Amino acid sequence: MKIFQSFAFKVILRLIFILLNMVVLSLIFGDIRLFFNQIILSVILIIQIIEMVRYINYTNRELAKFLMAIKYDDFSISFQKSKLGRSFRDLHEAFDEVVDAIQDAKIEKEAQLQYLQQAVNRVDIGIISIENNDKIVLLNNAAKKLLDIGEIHSIQRLGELTPQFVREVEGLGDEGRKLIEIKVRGNTRTLSVDVKSMIMLDKQYRHTTFQDIQGEIEQKEIEAWHKLIRILTHEIMNSITPVSSLTDTMYSMLEKDGKQIPLEELDEETIGDLRFSLKTVQKRSDGMLTFVDDYRRLTKVGKPNIEPVRVKELLDEQVQLLKSELSKTGIELSAECQPIDLTIELDPHLVEQVLINMITNSKHALKGVKNGKIQLRAYSGDANIIEVEDNGAGIGEKELQEIFVPFFTTKKEGSGIGLSLSKQIMHLHGGNIKVESVLNQGTIFKLFFRP
Repeated sequence: MKIFQSFAFKVILRLIFILLNMVVLSLIFGDIRLFFNQIILSVILIIQIIEMVRYINYTNRELAKFLMAIKYDDFSISFQKSKLGRSFRDLHEAFDEVVDAIQDAKIEKEAQLQYLQQAVNRVDIGIISIENNDKIVLLNNAAKKLLDIGEIHSIQRLGELTPQFVREVEGLGDEGRKLIEIKVRGNTRTLSVDVKSMIMLDKQYRHTTFQDIQGEIEQKEIEAWHKLIRILTHEIMNSITPVSSLTDTMYSMLEKDGKQIPLEELDEETIGDLRFSLKTVQKRSDGMLTFVDDYRRLTKVGKPNIEPVRVKELLDEQVQLLKSELSKTGIELSAECQPIDLTIELDPHLVEQVLINMITNSKHALKGVKNGKIQLRAYSGDANIIEVEDNGAGIGEKELQEIFVPFFTTKKEGSGIGLSLSKQIMHLHGGNIKVESVLNQGTIFKLFFRP
């Protein structure tokens, strides 16, 4: 402020001199005898005006010099101390201080940018940032390694090197997430890809992050197989052990001293025991056949026939189909849908099977519960969601971790494939199924569909 006050003072002082000069000229202008004085005063007036203009122009040039230095990031400019007075010396000092501050800010900004780039290059997640769907402004080391590429600067070049990857990513649009498989030097890589878009300074940026989860998938597959093998072994042994034991028993009944006993010599008690043993063997054999059939059914879910379905009609059909049966056990079944015209792309037959599985599970959970209720609910948000909620016994934390494992069940009469089959059906729809439960309060199954 001191600078501008000094500048203003000097401008005003020059204007006063000019005005005084003009006043004196006007007083003596009418006297021809003072002609020489008129000439002198006129020259002085012109000099004062020129000095005034020069003074202002000098200031403007210094300001322009300063602004151009900022515009072009030319911080090599320094402002020498002026000979025109204290005000300009102060102005130059202020200019130098501002230039130094901007230069320091730029250095700090560049240091922060370098730090950020180093941090981005050290993460194991591939990152690609594209400006206006054309220019690659960020490509970290993990992305180069995962895609086996070098330094590139355009999406066109990236498409030439990894056409499959670019095609899959562009298929996600401005927002999206999916698993993709690409081949890199003959090796298949499973990538989890996430795309986000944003607008900054009138420029559109699309950020793509991805990581190789092939190892994680393989580990999960191994764990899933181990679980399945344990369950299969348990189920098979439960059937084979009594069959083997009963077979040995029947052989002992039909033999004496290493010789076969004729059937006509068998007493009624022995025949009854044999008959009971054979029935047990038959029952266990039928159980094994059912088990094998369930496994075959689990592994042969067909590709869904996707079509637009009004969800309210789908839920109302389930209520109409099962309400009468459930009411016999004191269970109330209802449905609601918001908005009422909500439409989801799905296979109605497969999703109907999922809903029946969910309702059946809720029915078992409500055994012995007074005023049992099952609520079907559908709504739209970030995803289209169908819920099946009950106020039953709930599911324990340990069971929740195993609930979708094939053949895992807590019910004596259950096969353990309903929920795993339901999850498989939802994955075929590109969706998911989740469960929330509190013991002695109830359970909510949620079916997630893409909007």
